[in-house]
Amino acid sequence: MLGRLVNQFLKRESSAYPWGDTLPIFKKADLRICNLESVISDRGSPWNVTPKVFHFRSDAKNIETLKIAGINAVSLANNHTLDFEYEGMFETLRILDDAGIYHAGAGANLEETARPALFEVSGEKIGLIAFTDNEPDWEATSEKPGIFYVPIDSEDDRAKNLFERVRQTREEVDVLIASAHWGPNWGYRPRKHQIPFGHRLIDAGADIVFGHSCHVFQGIELYRGRPILYSTGDFIDDYAVDDMERNDESFIFLIEISDDKTFRLRLYPTLIRHFQARLAEKNEAKKIALKMEKLCRELNTTVKWHEEESYLGISF
Repeated sequence: MLGRLVNQFLKRESSAYPWGDTLPIFKKADLRICNLESVISDRGSPWNVTPKVFHFRSDAKNIETLKIAGINAVSLANNHTLDFEYEGMFETLRILDDAGIYHAGAGANLEETARPALFEVSGEKIGLIAFTDNEPDWEATSEKPGIFYVPIDSEDDRAKNLFERVRQTREEVDVLIASAHWGPNWGYRPRKHQIPFGHRLIDAGADIVFGHSCHVFQGIELYRGRPILYSTGDFIDDYAVDDMERNDESFIFLIEISDDKTFRLRLYPTLIRHFQARLAEKNEAKKIALKMEKLCRELNTTVKWHEEESYLGISF
């Protein structure tokens, strides 16, 4: 989230500021994806068609912040994409396109919002489908712009449409990522109905379920050899920190995929400090990792803390 106070810092700091000391790890990856939870635009007025408390926007020039980190693609299916009405959303789409950053989950109509972002990385064809169960008033239709809104109910026709699009995209790509902006803002454990829905996404052909919306991270489940990241928590923002549910704690989730489609995850603990992401220092990193280890164990996932390199490893 690059708006509000982060945006104010970016008026006087470099474009790299929000990434803190995390960029060397980002540079190790062949592909970098994030959920972009603020408009990037100099246009639009705050959404007031229906009640909304928070409106997040970052100056158009701050597209450089995404470019500096080498972000390849972003999810726009979330509850802030229309914070500055359709004008802000459409300028965000244009700015991303001009920067060569792929996006999924928002557009001029339902077909555009549900369309996967398709691109190639190191000879591999990648697909990204992004949906959300937030902000039903922003649901795109055949005649209305908006976001790819899908209730987390496998029997709903919109969910069936999502699963079918996953199946179709599976035939076109080598790796398919389903970005899910779902569930409530708080809670270290996914809601019961999210778990079978995540399974259905994998059954339909997703290789990775990339979950977010909740402000704290949740455990990772391995289902049919594929990772479901129920919530990756907050990475960059200006939100007040809850003493009990530490929304300033998260990870860089580095996922390695071998030629035989086996997966290995490396989770580097991070903290938000002064509106930027920072790699957690040894003692704090271990505390964050132990919390994740407990949550993963509840989902029958085995993890290992690597002390020297300060990352949590998951192999399967």
